Amino acid sequence: MEQKLVIFATREKEAGIDLIKSAGFELVEGDPNIVMTYGGDGTLMRAEHKFPDVPKLVLRASLICKKCSPYSNEEVLKLFKDGKYVVEELQKLEAHVNNKAIIGLNDINIHNADPRHAVRYRYAINGVEQAQDVIGDGAVFATPFGSSGYYRSITKSTFERGIGMAFNNSTEPFDHMALGEEALIKITITRGPAIVFADNQSDHILLKDGDVVQIKKSSSVAKILKF
Repeated sequence: MEQKLVIFATREKEAGIDLIKSAGFELVEGDPNIVMTYGGDGTLMRAEHKFPDVPKLVLRASLICKKCSPYSNEEVLKLFKDGKYVVEELQKLEAHVNNKAIIGLNDINIHNADPRHAVRYRYAINGVEQAQDVIGDGAVFATPFGSSGYYRSITKSTFERGIGMAFNNSTEPFDHMALGEEALIKITITRGPAIVFADNQSDHILLKDGDVVQIKKSSSVAKILKF
């Protein structure tokens, strides 16, 4: 199959283009079947948001890049040209509220909309009520890939399977949880306002009192070329 490649970079894009073209590849403007990201983890997340489900070849231009190959960019491009790679699938999460949905590769974040005021919420897991009144800055729901980000900064831990739930600066101590992959979490806002957003996306959904956010594993996966 003909490779239709695009580059996605948030900065130093021209350097990425020069690198790719020097390896003998041509780039297209749109409708790719491979997206070459040039940056780090943040660039990969933005690329997945713009080009969901299209396989990503991750080139390093950042110190923070968990999915970058240990090989040099030049070696990665040669291995890609020779077809010496496998496709790794990464779990994503989705949140649904008020007939709207957002999808994240890293995490779903429910956060107080006004940093001067806490948000109050209750939550249920698989239909079983867990807590009636949590007060704090919100909650973070992470994938295994995202567990080394905001989730780890709260919990000082990571995990390899399932869905992680961390309580963000709650007034009462609540232990973080690593839930099963098929868990369904419902968050009911009892006092807002709050927002829900995914990864480093600028889009968000405003939450008011009584709104219910459902969070679960997405049917969509991120596909990363692994060398």
